[in-house]
Amino acid sequence: MYNVASGWLMTSLSPDPLVVSLVQVANTLPLFLFAIPAGALVDLVDQRRFLIAGELAIMVTSVVFATLVWLHQIGPVSLLVLSFIVTLGAAATAPAWQRVVSHLVPKAELPSAVAANSVGINVSRAVGPALGGMLVATLGLAAPFWFDAFSNVGVILALIWWRTPAPRRGSLPAESFGAAVRTGFRHARYNAHLSATLVRTVAFFVFGSAYWALLPLVVRSRIAGGPQTYGLILGAIGVAAVCGAFLLKWLRLLLGPDRLLAAATLGTSLATGLYAVAQDAWIGVAASLIAGVSWIAAVSGLNVSAQVALPEWVRGRGLAMYVTTMFGALTLGSALWGEVAALADLPTALLLAAAGGVFAVPLSWRWKLQTGAAVDFSPSMHWPEPVTCFEVDHDRGPVLVMIDYRIKPADREQFLRLIGRSAAERRRDGAYDWGIFEDPADVGRFVETFYTDSWLEHLRQHQRVTKADRLVEQAARRFQIGEGPKTTHLIGVQPRK
Repeated sequence: MYNVASGWLMTSLSPDPLVVSLVQVANTLPLFLFAIPAGALVDLVDQRRFLIAGELAIMVTSVVFATLVWLHQIGPVSLLVLSFIVTLGAAATAPAWQRVVSHLVPKAELPSAVAANSVGINVSRAVGPALGGMLVATLGLAAPFWFDAFSNVGVILALIWWRTPAPRRGSLPAESFGAAVRTGFRHARYNAHLSATLVRTVAFFVFGSAYWALLPLVVRSRIAGGPQTYGLILGAIGVAAVCGAFLLKWLRLLLGPDRLLAAATLGTSLATGLYAVAQDAWIGVAASLIAGVSWIAAVSGLNVSAQVALPEWVRGRGLAMYVTTMFGALTLGSALWGEVAALADLPTALLLAAAGGVFAVPLSWRWKLQTGAAVDFSPSMHWPEPVTCFEVDHDRGPVLVMIDYRIKPADREQFLRLIGRSAAERRRDGAYDWGIFEDPADVGRFVETFYTDSWLEHLRQHQRVTKADRLVEQAARRFQIGEGPKTTHLIGVQPRK
């Protein structure tokens, strides 16, 4: 209902395609800007209390928004500003909502859980726009904003009733906020499973954002409809998405995640092209049915791919990277296609977006989805505690770890290929630099090195190493001659002046 009301309100305040598309930008930009800090907080604080506080903030700001609409104190700029402010709460809570899914179901049930969650969202998309159109037509533009403001009461009560599982307490102190953000970025950069998901996310949403941003203008200027027609067309997207959700399991088995996303991208391009040529409501509804099925197939597949790519200790931050990428692409695409529509015309912008989606399929095909599904991300805990002669302060650093290997000269190339896989593992778990060195004075001696910011950060590495990482280490260490390899820890000191 909020989407219908805010989009339609802007078309009545300004007919400029760029300004209308900026409503979508205002509703997605906060998620791009603030999801990563929010994801770091989610990994550090009680998620249930965090969600309750966020939903209360959303309710308060939504009440202010509804009041200003009711008093006719809204212009184009204030509409964009308030949309941005209201969405700040959604940006703060989005990683937490993603995070709690793994508390509710086992890993094997994640695809079904994500699909069920999408059904809930798209039931609201099916019913909400139709109700929103009726409310605007009968009670005025302020009515959907009031309903939206107080709808959060039900969400808050559900969170108060729900109890999260007790977190597993470690022996180490919690990370600082800055360190958590830094580690999250580093993990995402060197997690190949997550990186592939992020590439495919950009390839889909930059072009898929076009019809979401420009649909209010399609209805008003091309179809010559009112708010009820707009609600009908948006509702058709939701209905189709709900129906498509029940086909997802069968489609995943038939096509696999990569072909399913490709089909969803092509379906979105077809729908965008139909919106470009639509001049009556029925073509718009037909396009919406295709768009809805395609949307839920793409969003569900990408979401599952992000969920299964992450170990538990960094899940909030990793999912925040996915949310940031998704809404960053939506924000960029909405502004881009709004500008194209302003410079050229509405059909041209939509047709260019449709063509871009078609070309994105082969260009992004090399990055595969859900490759982390078969990886065991549970903690291995096989690294022994470092042996020291004195107690080391947690904040001392940097720390240099050296692992000394003895390898037969004949095994040199195979060893180097396998040890290279350790680089990403060390960096994912907190190292900021890694290297492998060969001793020219001692044939067969190799030294692996990596650095962490502090002694505490290195101790955290011991808890972050997964069972999958252990297999990588064992593959490289099978070339070791005799006992070992030997591990040495060195802590940086300041030279005396």
